[in-house]
Amino acid sequence: MAGSVNKVILVGNLGRDPEVRVMQQSGGRVVSFSIATSESWNDRASGERKEKTQWHRIAIFNEKLGEIAEKYLRKGSKVYVEGQLESRKYTDKDGAERETFEVVLGKFKGELTLLDSRQGGGGGGGGGMEDEGGGYQSRPAARPAPAKQGGGGGGGWDSKKDLDDDIPF
Repeated sequence: MAGSVNKVILVGNLGRDPEVRVMQQSGGRVVSFSIATSESWNDRASGERKEKTQWHRIAIFNEKLGEIAEKYLRKGSKVYVEGQLESRKYTDKDGAERETFEVVLGKFKGELTLLDSRQGGGGGGGGGMEDEGGGYQSRPAARPAPAKQGGGGGGGWDSKKDLDDDIPF
């Protein structure tokens, strides 16, 4: 199927510390954890505030991102994750065939951004954590907010006005 896209973007909080496993065949490491995303709304009928939380399994196969996740992420950390949705079949301890879905950050695809500030023992050391190889990035600071996020106006960047001023050619 040409033109299809498998991309998942999540911003949420870790439900527990990352877990590191070693793959039996290749000896590579996989770092896994779960992220909670929540949405809230007011119920129209009762006026009551409601909230729904979804849990997402994350698996990191990239060595550099895995090291960063293992070193800096802890339960409650807020992260931005970009990866692909994959299904995996397995047999549980009772012998039943099961299927699970997880967001996978592969060896050459994916992004992990730490959104929390470095506090307590979570950060340590100076310097950035950007990895030059393979296009992977991990930064301790949040991404810039999009221009249209509601709220008051003014002070914004007017692309039409600003780009037309003093063009040198």
